[in-house]
Amino acid sequence: MRIGTFKETYVADAALFDSRTQHVWLGIAAVLLVAFPFVASDYWLYLACLIAINVASSTGLNILTGYTGLVSLGQAAFMGLGAYTVAILQARWGTPLLLNLLAGGFVAMVGGMVVGIPSLRVKGLYLAIVTIAASFIAHFLFANFSITGGTTGLSMQPGQLFGAVLDTSFRLYWLIVPVTVLMLLGAANLFRTRIGRAFIAIRDRDISAEVLGIPLLQYKLLSFGLSSFYAGVAGGLWAYFFRVVTPESFPLSLSIFFLAAIIVGGMGSILGGVLGAVFMTLVPEVLKLIVDLLPGGTNLTVFLSPVRLVIFGALIIGFLVFEPLGLAEMWRRTRRFFHLWPFRN
Repeated sequence: MRIGTFKETYVADAALFDSRTQHVWLGIAAVLLVAFPFVASDYWLYLACLIAINVASSTGLNILTGYTGLVSLGQAAFMGLGAYTVAILQARWGTPLLLNLLAGGFVAMVGGMVVGIPSLRVKGLYLAIVTIAASFIAHFLFANFSITGGTTGLSMQPGQLFGAVLDTSFRLYWLIVPVTVLMLLGAANLFRTRIGRAFIAIRDRDISAEVLGIPLLQYKLLSFGLSSFYAGVAGGLWAYFFRVVTPESFPLSLSIFFLAAIIVGGMGSILGGVLGAVFMTLVPEVLKLIVDLLPGGTNLTVFLSPVRLVIFGALIIGFLVFEPLGLAEMWRRTRRFFHLWPFRN
């Protein structure tokens, strides 16, 4: 029960959605998500699936970097572990799709926990270097093991779910988006638990957290594991979406992309991970549109990839300098403006 803006029970204070307005907006969002594939073109369905995959992976990185304060540039490598696991299981044994996704998540989780072992001794830039090294090791393994198909990678048949062949963006939408929504709800609920609060305590002051009885190594490894699980499931969805997995599918630049997404969106915020992933996924599409409108646009497409990396870097610097809390804070500020208008000064 609520009195004004105050809540008189702990349960009400800890509620994930605590107002009728939030429930209304959630209902509207659910209706829009269900209706979208019936009115969207193939291009927009493709983008929606890609955005959902990026949201899932960005949310995982946000758990590690945004909420626990552990910098990682290995998210693409963990996605690769999940994607290769799914591709191998699908191509060699034809195991069920949902089982493959869970297996991809757990394999990536194990990899993430192994990479996270040095996190007790190193942090910040040094931990980022450790995760970069893990990315290069993963790339070497992907490119040189026969089970992964070497440099040519692996091809997959379309996945099947409840007898339906997922061979179009329309059908894949009904797999990718619901899985991403469940992962978002899981992440949001995580930070209402003792584990999530321990992550935040480690981020804010790890020495004080240890004094209070929080075992740092255990919770840091758990954070690495959860983040990598999200990346692994996202990588599995990516494999079903593109149906071709190669070592070049998960470069270091993809890890930079996810780091840029949570910085632009707002670290330590579930909404920030969503907004950042959407924004950063749409940036290349806007660039393509601009290039196509320029004279000789088809010839300029060759320069689009390096320019994209420059823009990612510029966005990271710009948001760190001018809006460290990212798009999520801009959204909250906008909400406050309309909530107080016309009574604000």
